[in-house]
Order: sequence, then C-alpha cells, then structure tokens
Amino acid sequence: MFEGFTKETSDFLWDLTFNNERPWFLEHKAQFERCLKKPLEELAGETQALMDEKFPKYNWDMHVSRIYRDARRLFGRGPYKERMWFSMRPFEAGDEAPSLYFEIGAAGYRYGMGFHGARSADMAAFRNAIDANPAQFERIAKKFLKLNKYFIKGEEYKRIKGDKGEVINKFYNRKWLSLECSKDYGGDILKSELPEILVEGYAQIMPVYEFVLKAYMSGRES
Repeated sequence: MFEGFTKETSDFLWDLTFNNERPWFLEHKAQFERCLKKPLEELAGETQALMDEKFPKYNWDMHVSRIYRDARRLFGRGPYKERMWFSMRPFEAGDEAPSLYFEIGAAGYRYGMGFHGARSADMAAFRNAIDANPAQFERIAKKFLKLNKYFIKGEEYKRIKGDKGEVINKFYNRKWLSLECSKDYGGDILKSELPEILVEGYAQIMPVYEFVLKAYMSGRES
C-alpha cells in the first residue's frame, strides 16, 4: 500500500546525484529499494487501478522505469538515473504512443501528458485532426487553459505550420508536445492520497490526451 514518499527519498536522490557510481549505489541499494523503488511501484500500481476504474474503456499499460541507465548511452553521466518515473498508455496504442506520466527527482516532481518521442508524421496527424475540426479542439484547449495548472511544452518550429489563432497556436506549431504540472518536493508527494491526486490531474487533461491519442492512432493506421 502506497503511504507517500518521504524526506529520505529526496535525500537519497540528492546523494545519488553527487555520488553516481557503482560502489556508492551498492552500499545504499537497500535504502534505494525501501525509499524509492518500493513506493514508486506501489504508486504506479494504485494509480493504474484507479485509472482502470475511472477510464475502463482503455486497457492501461503501465511501465515503471529502472534506475539503471543504458550502458551504451551514458554520455559521460553516471550509471544511475537521478530521476525515476512511470508512464502509461492504452496497450493497443503501442509503446510509442503519447502517455500519461509521473516523475520524481530530488528537488521535485511532475506529472501530465507526454508525447516527447513524436515523429514529424505524428505531429502532422495531430495538426490534420485540428484542421478537420478546429472549433472542437479550440473548445477543448480553452477548458484546458482555464485550469492554469499545466505548462505546454515542446520545441516550436522556426517556420510555423499555420496560424490558427491564439488558443490553438499554443499547441499547433510544436515538434513534440507535453502538458506538465511541476511542483517542488513536499506537499502532496508525501501523502498517501497521491494516487487519487494524480488520477484527478489526468482526468483534467484527458480531453486533450484523447484528442492527441486519436490523431496518433489515425495517423499510424493510414
């Protein structure tokens, strides 16, 4: 049962940041499993169960990150990740589909929708879906923006793909897309109610997520 992360979780991640090497980690592996791995897995499991209940039409596929970096992609960094996360998406959508995620680090945490690995064709499919019904997406976007809680992230094209008005443009001209709520360490992350808090947040962004997901699936099928 998830009981909340603790100050020890943050302390461990800070210590790992400055001691990112195998001997140190092996010495502190039991601490890692107690204060980070176990609660993250419990949080993921309870969050998935709540999502299955709230959005039963989706077969949610949960992935919890490992702390070990791919040895082929260290690029001068230590062998362990200083941040850990989980992500979930409908199983039928595949591993490259946009996901809902949660990520924890030493200084804070964040959650939301991520489509960081979008191909140019995926974002073209997203734009085509908007073009097919701009009024629908504008209604969705306006409700999302009123939340005033999430940052819209994603590298923007230097040469814009089209001027669709102030609201839609915030989403339209990006190479990838993320909706992110970011908070400092403390508060909700220390609470046992965090799974419910995350699911409430995912529900808030679900209309945008479903629009992006549907466009992604349509583009991959064409």
